[in-house]
Amino acid sequence: MYDIITIGAATRDVFLVSDQFMAIKSKKFATGMGECVALGSKIEIQEMVLTTGGGATNAAATFGSLGFRTATITRIGDDSIGKDVIEDISRFGVSTHLVRLIKKGETAYSTLLTMKDGERTVLVYRGTSANFTIKDIPVSAIATTKWIYLTSLGGNLAVAKKIITTAHKAGVKIVWNPGSAELKGEASILSQILPMIDVLFLNFEEAQLLTRKKKLTDIFKQLHTDGAVRVVTDGMHGATVYRDGWMAHAGTTGAKAISRTGAGDAFGSGFIAGLIKTDDLKTALQVATLNAESVIQKHGAKNGLLRSWPSSIKRLQIKVTIL
Repeated sequence: MYDIITIGAATRDVFLVSDQFMAIKSKKFATGMGECVALGSKIEIQEMVLTTGGGATNAAATFGSLGFRTATITRIGDDSIGKDVIEDISRFGVSTHLVRLIKKGETAYSTLLTMKDGERTVLVYRGTSANFTIKDIPVSAIATTKWIYLTSLGGNLAVAKKIITTAHKAGVKIVWNPGSAELKGEASILSQILPMIDVLFLNFEEAQLLTRKKKLTDIFKQLHTDGAVRVVTDGMHGATVYRDGWMAHAGTTGAKAISRTGAGDAFGSGFIAGLIKTDDLKTALQVATLNAESVIQKHGAKNGLLRSWPSSIKRLQIKVTIL
């Protein structure tokens, strides 16, 4: 039996770092900012980092590094990139026997155009990871693990629902870190599955989108399920955990970021690792923060992950509030 099985995407990540990538304000871009280069020019790259990513493998790497019996369910192609993904997660002690190898498929690929201050634009080709089906999910494995850690399936809410209901019926603990595509899915499906989620991770914008509330306290009241844990992250403002009217907030240590890619995966997996090991929400919040801050100090979602249990947990202050 595994301690935890992660489910979601696996990718090849290529970080291209250049001082010639520039941020320019413009209403033409959805975020109000564009990352730009001179058209027709040859851009010099100061640093290139090849690694692997994807929510499922990033989270699995944390669990494997910290000693949990871990497997991952993902889709890769039978290409050289797929082989690299298998080799990479294996070095973290993660079992790959549940990985679905798609014949003549292409493994997902991301190019991250990274500025010197760590901000970046991600060019994504989702490949085989965009086509999850029920057949990709071994029901027997889900029913016999202790925890399921479900990440984004590219908006496939029907498959997410199948995984969640199967695990719930089997009494397996369920963690869900959905993407915005899942959160924009059919409201009736979301209302059915959210009460089954033992630990839900959202960033602040996603939480507002899901609940249509603006204040954090109102968001948590809307997401409340007896005994369930709800976590909302807010970048450099820290993160807040809620359960049954009890709320705790952790700030950051102010660690300098050179890349924020993988921070969310590191935070979520660090939190669950802490929760499994200690059954304490404050400790889980501290481990999550340290794991995320370790990741943002290197290029690559796995390169900065904690490789052992952190010794400096208590230096992170936690503020508790009773609602």
